[in-house]
Amino acid sequence: MTTFVLPVLFVLFIWWFSTGAVIYLNNLPKYTYKWSFLGATFVLVASIYGLTVTSQSDSLTSAYLSFTFGLLAWAWTQFTFYTGLITGPRTKPCPASCRGAIHFWHAAETSLYHEITAALLGVVVCFSSMTGKNHIGSWTYTIIWLMHSSAKINAVLGVRNLNDHFFPEQLRYLSSFLRKRPMNLLFPFSITISTVAIAILVYKAMAIQNDPFELLAFTFYIVILALGILEHWFLVLPIPAEALWNWSVKARKALAGPEAEGVRAEVADKPQPAPVRVPAVAGQDI
Repeated sequence: MTTFVLPVLFVLFIWWFSTGAVIYLNNLPKYTYKWSFLGATFVLVASIYGLTVTSQSDSLTSAYLSFTFGLLAWAWTQFTFYTGLITGPRTKPCPASCRGAIHFWHAAETSLYHEITAALLGVVVCFSSMTGKNHIGSWTYTIIWLMHSSAKINAVLGVRNLNDHFFPEQLRYLSSFLRKRPMNLLFPFSITISTVAIAILVYKAMAIQNDPFELLAFTFYIVILALGILEHWFLVLPIPAEALWNWSVKARKALAGPEAEGVRAEVADKPQPAPVRVPAVAGQDI
């Protein structure tokens, strides 16, 4: 039982915590970004080095480390995007009249540099373990990248839950490129293809005999792909999945508190105009 339970719990925790940590850092004041970027880049370089070292070993410890390094490398791409450090050439809201292919291209422009960076980093991640026998980190990065890209495209085409309240202030304009609708035509294909992929992985895992490393590797792939599928379903089902990471936005709220109090105090010191009485509308508070 521990053969499957421990790696599953490990993946769930790392996935949940790393996502929340990125959201937390991105909602801190801008003056913290340079320090966060230095720290995140140090972790990235250490992760690339770690992937190179662990690629030469097929021990269970190296499997856990390789998975973690691959996920941390991906986290760097998310941090640099949501802080606005690496985004794209378009940094303004989409015009309300924009539709169709032009709208999709404008949405792509908002993250063009980010997507190129993520692809190039994926090449570096794969190259770092190419000559070794442990490729868990590179496969982890690739799976997350593909599923995340699919989720972003689905959000642009239209889904029920946009979760755009997680965007930091500097990226609020991204909300204008998302469409709110029950589902889009791409969604069934995304779910079907990824579900077939996970079925193939499960079939291969069941055929493994007397190779704990390979079994652990496939367990990591299956769980991280399953989480990607779950995130897709979170986009369209009436489930408050964002509650999993609401703790991570408390930084913004906590830091906004003193600033808001200062604004309220400043307003209170100014002469206030006489209140204008407006007739109340039935069923609505004024």
